[in-house]
Amino acid sequence: MAPLFSVPSVLTTIIKSCLLFSLLVGTVSAQLSSTFYAKSCPNALSTIKSAIDSAISSEARMGASLIRLHFHDCFVNGCDASVLLDKTATEPGEKNVGPNPSLRGYEVIDTIKSQLENLCPGVVSCADILAVAARDSAVALSAPSWSWTVDLGRRDSATASSAAVTGNIPLPTLDLSGLISAFSKKGFTAKEMVALSGIHSVGQASCRNFRTRIYNETNIDSSYATSLKSVCPSTGGDNNLAPLDVTTPTTFDNAYYTNLINKKGLLHSDQQLFSGGSTDSIVTTYSTNVGNLITDFANAMVKMGRLSPLTGTSGQIRKNCRKAN
Repeated sequence: MAPLFSVPSVLTTIIKSCLLFSLLVGTVSAQLSSTFYAKSCPNALSTIKSAIDSAISSEARMGASLIRLHFHDCFVNGCDASVLLDKTATEPGEKNVGPNPSLRGYEVIDTIKSQLENLCPGVVSCADILAVAARDSAVALSAPSWSWTVDLGRRDSATASSAAVTGNIPLPTLDLSGLISAFSKKGFTAKEMVALSGIHSVGQASCRNFRTRIYNETNIDSSYATSLKSVCPSTGGDNNLAPLDVTTPTTFDNAYYTNLINKKGLLHSDQQLFSGGSTDSIVTTYSTNVGNLITDFANAMVKMGRLSPLTGTSGQIRKNCRKAN
């Protein structure tokens, strides 16, 4: 009886699939370029940086909010600025569903877009503004100071997809296996997931997202839990805030990972990264070697910025980031 398939045919199929994936990735990389606006809007990057520095000097938390905005954009149908779109008569908008109502920083993006439209009308996309704003925010908050090169050339979607938010944004209630799975679906390894989680070195979370952890979980430092209970009562105070990094709450560094080792992760999902599982060793490395963290975080951010961007003639360059042209 003849075999259902031959080994050579299977190998050929696998090789073709790998080549196709490489070509797709290569195409995206080729269409995005760090010098995309060098001629069409040479002051674009300096304009964005100036606005970000100003916003963070007024409120350090804004830096974390802008990084989160880029993350929530890219994880839902790619980095296309769909998260910025206001609701319409037929689409509720991504910003109004799931965990997204707590997103903030839209006004900062509006200010940057307005400045760029005055400089170079119809040239710089809202998606690129989000990517550069995330980088500049991390740089402004980092210690030691570091940076990375942002790919540019993304275009904006004309529609949002509220239905796509659920299941694509990792929730703070996820266990380690759920976190690994959620990031794997976007092409990230467990190590990249732990590196990207380092953004929780800055920013704050609301009581509703850590109440269960401080009242019901045992893998938490007792004195830390007690201090949080004064901010987050067992009932009420849902919107009360606590820093994600209790040690250096407004500095992007590696103290977040040391906190996890000391059972001082604010969110359940944070502490899952150091809970006797497969990512413990990664957390330990980042807690003692900030150089490794810087390299891995930057590479993971570049990779995230390449998630399904609209390029070429796809999409549009919105004149107003809140609505389609």
